[in-house]
Amino acid sequence: MKRLKKHIFVWVMLAVVAAVSACGGQNTQPAEITGGTEGVLEPEHDREPGEDGAMKMNVQIGNSTFTAMLEDNPAVDSLVQMMEDAPVVIEMSDYSGFEKVGSLGTNLPASNSQTTTQSGDIVLYNGNQIVIFYGSNSWSYTRLGKIDDLSGWEEALGSGDVTVTFSME
Repeated sequence: MKRLKKHIFVWVMLAVVAAVSACGGQNTQPAEITGGTEGVLEPEHDREPGEDGAMKMNVQIGNSTFTAMLEDNPAVDSLVQMMEDAPVVIEMSDYSGFEKVGSLGTNLPASNSQTTTQSGDIVLYNGNQIVIFYGSNSWSYTRLGKIDDLSGWEEALGSGDVTVTFSME
């Protein structure tokens, strides 16, 4: 009987530790997604590059629109597929004074690698969160793209939460 109580106590403690550690995630607001699906969104077809051979997307923050050069990877292919249906609108929260983070509402195929970001970088974090940088950070991300011209970038992002619209150019 004593041994059974000991086993039960160990299992209860493990459950408590698991529950507490699961609650310590990053607090971001949900995204407003048009055209998203559950699970990992896999690309259905090849994307077509622009005139210069590179894929670009628009990143709109308030009245400011920026152009981003896209990476060539499955996560970008899936994001482009989403944007072909409709622009992807994400509510993004400021995090640590160097980035904005927002939930995509679906998972994209991730190919994370340790990287040091710079202002203007756009990355996928945790497979389902978009992060845009106005400062620098080192972490494991899937690179999605980079803003071409940073003029007005930090001013557009401001210091609080922002709504960001991603669309194909």
